[in-house]
Amino acid sequence: MNVYFDNAATTPIEKKVLDKMLPFMEEGYGNPSSIHKRGREIKSAIEKSRAMVAEILCCEPGEIFFTSGGTEADNMFLINTVYEKNIDSVITSKIEHHAVLHCCDFLNKSYNTNIKYVKTDEKGKVDLEDLESLLKKNSNSVVSLMHGNNEIGNINNLKQLSKVCEQHRVILHSDTVQTVGHYPINLNEIEIHGIVGSAHKFHGPKGIGFLYLNNKHKISPFIHGGAQERNMRGGTENVYGIVGLSEALSLASEEMENHKSKILSVKKHMISALKNKIKGVRFNGLSESSDESLYTVLNVSIPEIEDQQMFLFNLDINNIAASAGSACTSGSDSGSHVLNEIKTEKNHVNVRFSFSKYNTIEEVDYVIEKIIEIKNL
Repeated sequence: MNVYFDNAATTPIEKKVLDKMLPFMEEGYGNPSSIHKRGREIKSAIEKSRAMVAEILCCEPGEIFFTSGGTEADNMFLINTVYEKNIDSVITSKIEHHAVLHCCDFLNKSYNTNIKYVKTDEKGKVDLEDLESLLKKNSNSVVSLMHGNNEIGNINNLKQLSKVCEQHRVILHSDTVQTVGHYPINLNEIEIHGIVGSAHKFHGPKGIGFLYLNNKHKISPFIHGGAQERNMRGGTENVYGIVGLSEALSLASEEMENHKSKILSVKKHMISALKNKIKGVRFNGLSESSDESLYTVLNVSIPEIEDQQMFLFNLDINNIAASAGSACTSGSDSGSHVLNEIKTEKNHVNVRFSFSKYNTIEEVDYVIEKIIEIKNL
């Protein structure tokens, strides 16, 4: 059996999405900036895709800007906002994705921007009282807190964060890469200045994402050299990527509740089976919770195993794809920065299993059988 439990890193592209993209790879090769018929047809496809994304997120098409992915979108928002608005501080947490944390490091080194970290508890939950305290002391700030954590699955309440930031009249940005396409997001109901998405997290193609930029929040281009994306991002558009993104998001939105129900049943089965068959098993962060964590992510702490890389290697030998943390930091000797910030068990190996609509109960049973075999080696 081949089991892919690393969907928080990337998801397999859906056949319907690929079918939608192929005509634009084979025949739709016009440059969308060209004024002739072929160019106009391709430009129209991009704008239809933009309108589709905007409709799903309940915003204006003019607030959606296509990028190469979530990382570029995070950088585009944070760097240009801090630079152009003369922001003094960025308030974030130490368990954000590196797309935000490394961007903050850059801002600190390049613009002397103060980086303030809101407290999190032993489960990785953001301390809202501490956030309030930081905002009182740092009024000229941008707050950047992710919607769903890619490693431990913790979910922040965007409406709650929005209200806090609105009260203090500060700018709010959220890395929503793990929630777009998996949770309903109604931007009419949230006062937020920027969110991001990445198609390969919801069964779309890699190399394409978007930035939602609230109409009230104006920034300059991040990439220069062309008038594409309404003068916001120079460079010929990734046409078939954009078409694939909108198709994938549309399909994900249509079947969102069905997918959630199916995936959650797989996650719950894995939690129950692990508890029954592996004594002392723990779950990192809030990932055991159905309400406070992503239904796609389960971060497991397995006892009596210390060599994490060897454990993952043994899973791989048994055709099981899982992760020690974020794929974006694989190969790092320092381990997961997220797990280093929260309480984890000693002499346990920590593994992230992340699920999609294609996973099954049978796959969970196979994985647990192999975990027990590896433990007994």
